[in-house]
Amino acid sequence: MKKLALLASLLAIFTTAVFAKSTLTLYTSQPTEDAQSTVSAFEKAHPDIEVKWIRDGTAKLIARLQAELAAGGAAPDVLLIADSVSMEALKQQDLLAPYKSSLAVNYDPQLFDKEGYYYGTKLITTGIAYHSKAPVKPTSWKDLLRPELKNMTTLPSPLYSGAAQIHQATLMENPDLGWAYYEKLKDNGAMPQSGNGGVMSAILSGNKAYGVLVDYMAIREKAKGAPIEFVFPSEGVSIVTEPVAMMKGAKNPEGAKAFIDFVLSDAGQKLVLEQGYLPANTNLPVPKGFPPRDSIRLMPVDSAKALAETEANKKRFADLFGNR
Repeated sequence: MKKLALLASLLAIFTTAVFAKSTLTLYTSQPTEDAQSTVSAFEKAHPDIEVKWIRDGTAKLIARLQAELAAGGAAPDVLLIADSVSMEALKQQDLLAPYKSSLAVNYDPQLFDKEGYYYGTKLITTGIAYHSKAPVKPTSWKDLLRPELKNMTTLPSPLYSGAAQIHQATLMENPDLGWAYYEKLKDNGAMPQSGNGGVMSAILSGNKAYGVLVDYMAIREKAKGAPIEFVFPSEGVSIVTEPVAMMKGAKNPEGAKAFIDFVLSDAGQKLVLEQGYLPANTNLPVPKGFPPRDSIRLMPVDSAKALAETEANKKRFADLFGNR
């Protein structure tokens, strides 16, 4: 009996050792439903890894991360947050670890850091949304400057919205738009909202006929029967890429690398498509409600330059429109 008990004990120890899961800590700004489906799909592909995840807005996650590091606490293993400018800031603070994923060959070089510090996983574009009964069907950013549209346009404020910050920085790179465009928007009565949600509400309520808005919000609402349309302007659209990165000093670096590879893989990109976003991998189709991929023109942005100019751009916006 003692021998049987000993064998059972050894077998239990062996089984635990063989089938024990490693833990991966993820901080993400994905909407909760998307984050859960991403984690579930990853764990299904990697049953030996258990993901513990925390979801919040990008700014709040970074503030939490900074506070934890200052207090000597443990950092997450991997980040999946909204934009490349936030990732660039973390890179410059020496908080990220480079990883050269072999899957980067499937992506446009502008979507990832050339040293492998972060990789864009999807394309969330900012274009023009408008009420289905609006008098003009815009096709260009400059259509919002038409005198007959005076006081009919709203836009998210870069003082509150990360996507709006990226959009602002992107327009600064375009010599036909830039600050002169924002000044003309102001002269034509454009009114900022705090974020994209406020813009969409203003359009749906009929309070404003036009708005600068991220693509999926308008396209999803239209699919539900809401009176809203979305257009990708002829000059191009700005993009938020929801990049993924491994933290420097990650406790589970192999798990972090596996997570990065997963979200860049065909399976990970098909999940992006199922969630209703434009996959970063151009070999995949577009979600329902989107135009053909080759008709969507992406405007370039320099993340390092955008980071360096963020505070100056925000101040200039506040001076122009007020602290909205």
